[in-house]
Amino acid sequence: MSLQHQKHLFSIPEDITYLNIASLSPSFKAIEQAGLDAVLQKSKPYTIPTSDFFNPVTELKSLFAKLIHTDEPERVASIASVSYGMATVTNNIKLNPNDEILVVEEQFPSNIYAWKKLAEKFDANIRTIASPDLKINNAQQWNQDILNAITDHTAVVTLGNIHWSNGTIFDLKTIREKTNQHNALLIIDGSQTIGAFPFSIKDIQPDALICAGYKWLFGPYGCGYAYYGSYFDHGEPIENNWANRLHSEDFSGLTNYQSQYKPLANRYMVGESGSFIYVKMQIEALKQVINWTPKGIQDYCRSISYEATQQLSALGCQIEHSDYRTHHLFGVKLPENLDIKRLKTALQEKNIFVSFRGQFIRISCHLYNTKKDFETLINCITSVL
Repeated sequence: MSLQHQKHLFSIPEDITYLNIASLSPSFKAIEQAGLDAVLQKSKPYTIPTSDFFNPVTELKSLFAKLIHTDEPERVASIASVSYGMATVTNNIKLNPNDEILVVEEQFPSNIYAWKKLAEKFDANIRTIASPDLKINNAQQWNQDILNAITDHTAVVTLGNIHWSNGTIFDLKTIREKTNQHNALLIIDGSQTIGAFPFSIKDIQPDALICAGYKWLFGPYGCGYAYYGSYFDHGEPIENNWANRLHSEDFSGLTNYQSQYKPLANRYMVGESGSFIYVKMQIEALKQVINWTPKGIQDYCRSISYEATQQLSALGCQIEHSDYRTHHLFGVKLPENLDIKRLKTALQEKNIFVSFRGQFIRISCHLYNTKKDFETLINCITSVL
């Protein structure tokens, strides 16, 4: 049975057209309540048992593992941000001079800066695969260009499941096959897909998957998730906190200092990962996302946006073919004769929220949106044209 809109679970006023979850998600009411309950509990610290430093985190990791289709929740780490997860990854990679790190054009900065630093350290090269910018078949050509660029010189391929600003889908399964042929690592930034677009660790088998938690996973700002494959099983974390060491659950023995880390990704957990407030909010969020299912969310977003994309194309906008982009997030290249300043003013006056990227707008929607939101957006663009 297909999903119906879930507006009743959110607190978004009727006069707000929010098409910008790719920047920051709204909390639904169950998350709000979990956060409020946790804040009130922090006022009574004597009611917080020692087990709360660990058990909720274990539940959180199991939920994320279920979402990304892995049977190994111990390969999941709670992190603070994508940059934290990428720093952990690059901290455990050694390169040879002139090795290549393959990225795509206009990749998000959190998945660029760490690689630039790594390349400088080992005298390696960043190779950027540009968008072909074709009016048709752009995604197909872009994927082919990525595949063609993977050679014996490639040490790492790092990119999103999609392009974060326009929704172009990258064929990770085929890319993974090519990286395996050349013994290259595949590191994925899932910030704009995990939770809203189907993804399976079993299918892709990445070396690492890093994603922010405050977008499609509805967590508070300042949380994230990481999956680390076997390549990172014996690596070094970028910080040394007490909770990541063996037997840290035994508070009475904490000064029996341990040289060994907990196994697998547990060594990479961010300090204070047992954050009582954040974790309880994240658990409520993941439970709901798993219940909705990424496929259900993707299908719903397609159902409310498809007609609108046809209308936008008729107005002279350019949008990637629907088979090669996502439906929860997509870019719209505006007609050259459209006055961007006037459009921004009109959108603001109508309480319509989207992201601007030069001559593009990025539209991102979810289950609190309906076809009416897209009608409101199209009427606004039409009035400016």
